[in-house]
Amino acid sequence: MKTQPVIRLKLTVRGAVQGVGFRPFVHRLATGLDLAGWVNNSPQGVFIEVEGPRASLEQFLLRLEAEKPVRSFIQSLEASWLDAVGFKSFEIRASETGGVKTALVLPDIATCPDCLREMFDPDNRRYRYPFTNCTHCGPRFSIIESLPYDRANTSMRAFTMCPQCQAEYDDPANRRFHAQPNACPVCGPRLEFWERGAASPLSKRGHVRAPQNDALLAAAKAIREGQIVAVKGLGGFHLMADARNEDVVCRLRERKHREEKPFALMFPSLESIKAACEVSSLEERLLRSPEAPIVLLRRLKSAIRNPQSAIANAIAPANPNLGVMLPSNPLHHLLMAELGFPIVATSGNLSDEPICIDEHEARERLGGIADVFLVHNRPIVRHVDDSIVRVMLDRELVLRRARGYAPLPIQLQSAECGMRNTARGDARPTKTPDSELRTPNSEIVLAVGAHLKNTVALSVGGQVFISQHIGDLETEPAYDAFRRVIADFQKLYEAKPDIIAADLHPDYLSTKFANELEGRAGSPQPAASDAQGTARPTKIGVQHHIAHVCSCLAENEIAPPALGVSWDGTGYGTDGTIWGGEFFLVTEEKVERFAYLRPFRLPGGDLAVKEPRRTALGLLYEILGDEVFGQKELAPVATFSTKEPAGLRTMLAKKLNSPLTSSVGRLFDAVASLINLRQHIRFEGQAAMELEFALDEVESDEAYELRIADCGLRNTAREDARSTETSKSEIRNLKSEVVLDWAPMIKAILSDVKQAVPIGVISVKFHNALAEGIVTVARRAAQNRVVLSGGCFQNRYLTERTVRRLQTEGFRPYWHQRVPPNDGGIALGQVIAALHRKG
Repeated sequence: MKTQPVIRLKLTVRGAVQGVGFRPFVHRLATGLDLAGWVNNSPQGVFIEVEGPRASLEQFLLRLEAEKPVRSFIQSLEASWLDAVGFKSFEIRASETGGVKTALVLPDIATCPDCLREMFDPDNRRYRYPFTNCTHCGPRFSIIESLPYDRANTSMRAFTMCPQCQAEYDDPANRRFHAQPNACPVCGPRLEFWERGAASPLSKRGHVRAPQNDALLAAAKAIREGQIVAVKGLGGFHLMADARNEDVVCRLRERKHREEKPFALMFPSLESIKAACEVSSLEERLLRSPEAPIVLLRRLKSAIRNPQSAIANAIAPANPNLGVMLPSNPLHHLLMAELGFPIVATSGNLSDEPICIDEHEARERLGGIADVFLVHNRPIVRHVDDSIVRVMLDRELVLRRARGYAPLPIQLQSAECGMRNTARGDARPTKTPDSELRTPNSEIVLAVGAHLKNTVALSVGGQVFISQHIGDLETEPAYDAFRRVIADFQKLYEAKPDIIAADLHPDYLSTKFANELEGRAGSPQPAASDAQGTARPTKIGVQHHIAHVCSCLAENEIAPPALGVSWDGTGYGTDGTIWGGEFFLVTEEKVERFAYLRPFRLPGGDLAVKEPRRTALGLLYEILGDEVFGQKELAPVATFSTKEPAGLRTMLAKKLNSPLTSSVGRLFDAVASLINLRQHIRFEGQAAMELEFALDEVESDEAYELRIADCGLRNTAREDARSTETSKSEIRNLKSEVVLDWAPMIKAILSDVKQAVPIGVISVKFHNALAEGIVTVARRAAQNRVVLSGGCFQNRYLTERTVRRLQTEGFRPYWHQRVPPNDGGIALGQVIAALHRKG
């Protein structure tokens, strides 16, 4: 029998896990499974590292939550899969007490079983109370205003506890001992039901339409009757509607200006989810976890094909997946218990705007969308969206990091990530034989993130705190939210940045903000030593795709050298072109662009991003030149009117408003257009998603040719450095010799289209070609470790195929887990790159 390889599982467990026999429990569980490693207490919770076969570690992870001590409660569990370091036995190590005291704010936590039981017990004083919580669950990040985490520093300070609640709060034996949001129907927040346009009862300017339980019943009735209800939850408003009602879902799309992007769903129970979707054991664990995220699940084939399916077709058009969640707070639990069927639970905002957190603001901003409002009077300090995750390669992959995850920090003190934390040198006893990147961690770095899917990050000591999801910085409200989050983070962690890390793109709002902050004269700010200084922060520009790679390196605790693969839709390159199909050699000294996708032009610039047909035309022009405009049989060419080609020809011939790109994301768009799958998109990534969906039930190892070719580029390995003309392309970059040439693949795709080869077959051959392209470059780079980052690696098939092919060829691939591979992870990478450069 083949011996399974030994790997390491690193866990950080936060919650009620100290003083409850948690470490002895972990020791018994690990030794019973013949696992080696250690467990200890720390100021942040419990640290665990275990090594063994993959199957045993998965069993350990599942049993850790299922069999934990009765009085314990896991508020968050961060799991990372890493290389083994060779533990010989399992031990309980001494607790950590020293090191820098870094503020730790817990995220909002889903309702615990005890509170849930009380809410549905008619004899309990919190029966049907929608703000029930305890030390095990409830709001944290969304209500705290400043540290320390005391009631007076939260939005609960306006609610004076009644004698019974105060007694619970003061009793060390009670699970509400020092539960800062503790409340009950006598003394706590209350619900109210508003009709659209009504004056605010909570501000005592109008008539109370329906208080507390009557308000909840009125909202449930409105949803049943086909109305759209704006519901104020923990971190903001949701827009809720009956997910079975096609008319109301279409009406919601029209009012919200959200044409085709999928809606998230909330189900009343796990059983109801299983009636609509395939649910693995790991996906079930995520759905029921304290984080309670939206989980992307594959729909049951019977549900998709059944016209009588309970889910309206307009929920996720042409999408085999559904984003689903279970109720995560008492209000949602009570509402779903009343309804008993799935509902739309989408962010309470207009498209491209942050979610509403205030009932008065919601009445103004959501008045054109919602028919009625279910509100409460507990102030929300900061917006926190629902997190989104999926299971990929039997691991959790966070796609949007918000409720349940933010603002938990990423640790930088581990030697494995190439970061040495001199302030917490005692924090982690494991070490790696690899060399360390020595970085000064006394400096505070503020990273302002990317333009799309923006998050920001703040490094303090050996930790990087990543903000909740902010969104696309496309509107003034979004930019206002971005600035608020930055000010909020600096206040919360009492930190003034020494360094500001920003994208290289000069026109990004985040970059402009960094420029303003760097040049702003202001009052003296604290220096790293807490002495007063007058120095302004130093701005460091970080290339977008390098930030992606650094983010994945840090999360996986990988020290250089490594080959970084960064594939996405767009990012400003150091040569002024649009990058997105990049390979980097990362060493201790520098990061070099080693290879990239053969560039092509985007006629119309940003318009090409919304029209895959334009991207396809730019691609074809590289191969065919002006001849492409006469080939009306080609799908993208056929979609243009008789007048449009003249302008497009001029753009491409004279290189006007036709920027160069090496983007794999745009290559996905072009292929989707060539096979006539999608000529216009309604939301970011739609064409690429549908190309992935076309793979359904198609299995093949066939691949198109995606070869390394010089395409007329200088070969630095040759002394004569002569340039050869191999195509009509005039694109040159004399700084690199390794280019992945898509031309043979595109010609083969055109041939397959002409021969009416099924779209699914074309798609699988295209995806396989991309995976083979990565393997080919990895061979050329001769680097054993390959890091995968960027939005393209949200694609499940591409990522899984690439990882398995790399493993088969003897490479060691690494990909994201709890930090998004998309631009939501950029801020972390900016911090890492800025620290390294400063060092």
